[in-house]
Amino acid sequence: MTLDRTKLLAARLKAATDRPYLASALFALSVVESTVVPTMAVDRLWRCYVNAGFVDATPVPQLAGVWIHEVAHLLRDHHGRAGRLPSDLQGDRSRVNIAQDCEINDDLIQDGLALPAGVLTPGTFGLPDGRLFEQYLPDIPETPECPRCGSGASGGTEPWDLPPGEGGRVSPAEAQSIRRYTADAVRAHQRGRGTVPTGWRRWADGILEPTVDWRQVLAGSVRQAIAWASGAVDYTYRRPSRRSAAQAGVVLPSMRRPAPSVAIVVDTSGSMSDDDLAAAMAEVAGVLREVGVRGNRVTVLSCDAAVGVVRRVARAEELELVGSGGTDMRVGIATALAQPTKPHVIVVLTDGMTPWPDEPPAARVIAGLIGPDPPLPPTWIESVRVR
Repeated sequence: MTLDRTKLLAARLKAATDRPYLASALFALSVVESTVVPTMAVDRLWRCYVNAGFVDATPVPQLAGVWIHEVAHLLRDHHGRAGRLPSDLQGDRSRVNIAQDCEINDDLIQDGLALPAGVLTPGTFGLPDGRLFEQYLPDIPETPECPRCGSGASGGTEPWDLPPGEGGRVSPAEAQSIRRYTADAVRAHQRGRGTVPTGWRRWADGILEPTVDWRQVLAGSVRQAIAWASGAVDYTYRRPSRRSAAQAGVVLPSMRRPAPSVAIVVDTSGSMSDDDLAAAMAEVAGVLREVGVRGNRVTVLSCDAAVGVVRRVARAEELELVGSGGTDMRVGIATALAQPTKPHVIVVLTDGMTPWPDEPPAARVIAGLIGPDPPLPPTWIESVRVR
């Protein structure tokens, strides 16, 4: 079957006419006819692969909706975000693609777009609208049947992908320019009293007013501190150097690399709300997962004006936080340093309404500051705003 390009391009024109803020992105896509792709799909170079049979069987209004669906994967940088998932989730491309479709399709349906029958939405899985695909992913069940929106969505490569040097293509720098131009167009359309779905408004705000992902910053700070501690080699006589055999009557020390340990001090004072404590718990779980320090190398202390609970943990489910009195994180830091296994890194999760030690302790301290406007700690403490 020959691809009906007139019908396909008429659908793109309709999509661009009805949603003018997406026009530049839609026309940046180059068309590649393919008998391998099941329907339509995109790669990360903004090449749109199209099956002629799918175009012939799909009415123009629905084709227009599919055009917008595919370009949304690229505008929202789904392949880039998929590449930042944990490795076990990156390999499950079917569930990733389904979660991404849930992020997109609820906005398209809210916008009144016609879509082919059987499209997946958050409601398909009993989930609420308006979330990002990373939030949907844990609740998406394993399924043998899934959409295939291409490597521009779930990452990796697809059998229909052209080599990088073939066909029309958009560079990463050009793609970012398209995203910013489109975000400006979304804002302008909204100011002109046009209707823009909530998801697109939120996306445009994120492009035009980017915020640093504090989760990555916090995990990165802890990883850097752990790497620093791991590189702090020292001498030990517990295992004599092999060179001792060449020195009669002399025992030479060997070098050792310490296994880093982490203490996490969680502020449980009365000034911390239940939501703040939930955020603190989540970040403890994130640090345990991201940094890779396991078993008896992690100590968690719940602290207000005094230390309530000291536990070594390997999983977030083991945590227990008690308190609700005054606030003095100096006590928590001192207690952490007094543990039999002295920590190399101390992470303090607090709203900042606390006194701090007058001098840097014998460990690297990172403060995760929770709340809308926390006061800053001393300059020798590395701080991360938890929003």
